[in-house]
Amino acid sequence: MSPDVIVIGGGLHGCSTALHLAMRGSKVMLIEKDHVGRHASGVNAGGVRRLGRHVAEIPLSVASMEMWHRIRDLVDDDCGFESHGQVKVAEDEAELARLRARVDDVTALGFAHEELIGQQELREIVPAIADHCVGAIVCRTDGAALPYRTVQAFKRKAESLGVVFKEGTRVLGLQRADGVWRVETDKGVETATVIVNCAGAWAGRIAEALGEPVPLEVIAPMLMITGPMPAFLQPVVGSAGRTLSFKQFANGTVLIGGGHRGTAHPDDNRTDLDWERLAINAKTVYDLFPVMRTAQIVRAWAGIEARMPDDIPVIGPSSTSEGVFHAFGFSAHGFQLGPACGALMAELVTTGRSNMPIAPFDIRRFQTAA
Repeated sequence: MSPDVIVIGGGLHGCSTALHLAMRGSKVMLIEKDHVGRHASGVNAGGVRRLGRHVAEIPLSVASMEMWHRIRDLVDDDCGFESHGQVKVAEDEAELARLRARVDDVTALGFAHEELIGQQELREIVPAIADHCVGAIVCRTDGAALPYRTVQAFKRKAESLGVVFKEGTRVLGLQRADGVWRVETDKGVETATVIVNCAGAWAGRIAEALGEPVPLEVIAPMLMITGPMPAFLQPVVGSAGRTLSFKQFANGTVLIGGGHRGTAHPDDNRTDLDWERLAINAKTVYDLFPVMRTAQIVRAWAGIEARMPDDIPVIGPSSTSEGVFHAFGFSAHGFQLGPACGALMAELVTTGRSNMPIAPFDIRRFQTAA
């Protein structure tokens, strides 16, 4: 029997969408050209943050954080989620003033999750921080999870509710006739009345085929990990003035990321690292955490991700094609949004509406700009 919905893309957003659709009673098939979690969703830094979100993303991020704090109830796995907070550090008074203005803006919008703290409280939360740092903003119940474990947990739960996963299957084309979409793949043809495009770095090709091209940039965010270090850090730490996402795992290893990019080759499923930029990232850690100056970096890698020019995703219905919905372009910060975005997409597909404010994510914003 044909599914009601075909989800294209097996990252966290595709798996979450499939799960939430199944929870609403839809028959769902997910098609993934590689394997679930192969690209951005399975190899990112695992940050689960509301901290520093674009204002358009804050409502969705707040809703998703509530789901993260009960993630086991949703997928029967805690996904390695730990809530030790996230901190963005200011190295001088000018940076601290910008953080203060940020908190004021977020508070004026009616949200209270971001707090400004001074040097003394920063030292209490992050004892290993360098002496020159003067303060920070903090989200106390933010945290981090294990990306690949998370995607697999969503897949397992979705499968238990009847979602059919077709991995190693590449979508070649879409055609609609008599209210039904025909999805041509390298393994045959599948049909459904609804398509959800969660194809990440490859999603722009689907949008272009539907007559709504977008200025999607394929990027390769890089990360490094060190050998085990004595325990010195619980929260995830970022920087107000530099590119950084920094956390320590329970086994002592330390993850260094934050957005420095290599080169992506999406047609070949590979990336090239940029060693000069990795060195910049390492220098940031050297400056902010003296304890790290003897650390040994043992591995570096990069995922393949889609970035939009305004750094916020495309979420919502197609502007050209009935029965098609998009959720892509999360611009290297979509992991935390996965649970709530999947619920949002399921609501859109099954009811035609959403209680979340999604107008800023409309794909037509690029047509207007053009």
